[in-house]
Amino acid sequence: MALLETDIAERLSPAAREQPVISLRGLSLAYGAGKNRKAVLKDVNLEIGENEFVVVLGASGCGKTSLLRLLAGYETHEEGEIAVLGSETPAPRPEVGVVFQQANLFPWLDIRRNVEFGLKMKRVSRQERSRIALETIRQVGLADYHRYLPYQLSGGMKQRAAIARTLAADPRVLLMDEPFGALDAITRENLQSLLKKIWRETRRTVFFITHDVDEALLLGSRIIVMSGAPGRIGLDRVNPLFREGEGVGQLRQHREYAALREELLRHLEKRDS
Repeated sequence: MALLETDIAERLSPAAREQPVISLRGLSLAYGAGKNRKAVLKDVNLEIGENEFVVVLGASGCGKTSLLRLLAGYETHEEGEIAVLGSETPAPRPEVGVVFQQANLFPWLDIRRNVEFGLKMKRVSRQERSRIALETIRQVGLADYHRYLPYQLSGGMKQRAAIARTLAADPRVLLMDEPFGALDAITRENLQSLLKKIWRETRRTVFFITHDVDEALLLGSRIIVMSGAPGRIGLDRVNPLFREGEGVGQLRQHREYAALREELLRHLEKRDS
């Protein structure tokens, strides 16, 4: 069974159609100049609505991380239009949280103070930021480790702390760049389950990058496949296997699983001539 075709209007709620959280029109990006100029993204068109969990699937070098950096305000696009939460000039801000593959915690701060850092920059009172930090740390399962320094934690625990630090700022949009890519299989599955639980509870808009097909099928209510060089959106479809409470084992038991996985792999293998 192949993935069913569906247009953007059918994927989004009426409210999202009226005012998408993320909107890209003819977006292009290149690095360098002259003979060294390299096109990274070309004519990317995309709309993402409130509360969607969108997974961007793509092989290395297809421009998916560059796209995330544009949404986060870390890069400036070359052509086209981009709007995030209504702003046509995206810039780093608390409303847009970012989680990378590496936790990037401050090594001299314990976990609670790492999670508090963004709140401190927002001039939240000491008492309130401590309350928010401890509650968020509890949410990601690190309540017993809030006084630990980063070097005392495993890779998975560091990534939980990084997620907590981002969530503490209460972002409307969560951008995640292969956040579980460096973890072992068991830790990865545990954090996938945690992320789905957090999404169920908060319904934040999530833009999640991965190169793993199973991860895309497990997490995404909608899957976008990027391919080519420069990168383009080659596929944009709802995920008929998405179930909020299911894990990897249950995912693989669906009758459609093998065919869907094979189709996504075919799109991943496409390259421009």
